[in-house]
Amino acid sequence: MEPDHVDEIISAWGHELPEIAGLPLELAKRSALLVSAFDVAAGAELEKLGLTQAEYGVLATLRRIGAPYRLKPTDLTHALLLSSGGTSNVVKRLVAAGHVTRAAAEDDARSSWVQLTPSGVETAEAAVRATTAVHARLVDRIPERTAKALSEQLRIALAAIEEGVLIRR
Repeated sequence: MEPDHVDEIISAWGHELPEIAGLPLELAKRSALLVSAFDVAAGAELEKLGLTQAEYGVLATLRRIGAPYRLKPTDLTHALLLSSGGTSNVVKRLVAAGHVTRAAAEDDARSSWVQLTPSGVETAEAAVRATTAVHARLVDRIPERTAKALSEQLRIALAAIEEGVLIRR
């Protein structure tokens, strides 16, 4: 296989700081580039829908949990890996756009629910379909056997890494 951009990076570091130019850097760079490719492609689709990645995250999270499509802000923050302030800002924008509502929790006056509106359900579904389609077009460039093997290897790698790192889901 011909050298790629990551090989060039590793080689350059091999000359400058050989102790860092190894497999950990190679895996980090390749995975970052893979994530970036998916994010750029999805971002273009979300832009067409007038959504940011963070807004998409909220809408998709609420939609995937099923009816009544609602979570408490703390649960939403945890699911999205955002700060509470970041989640609050995104929710405010989605409320203004008519995609979500905030309602007091019946059982706790200090708590509230963030819930999709009918417009939010439609927008979430359109966004999920659009991003899934663009991701599928990217994956279609990879031989199916390779893509399946890569997915399984990534599962193994993530399981090993999650044991030693705080990765919230």
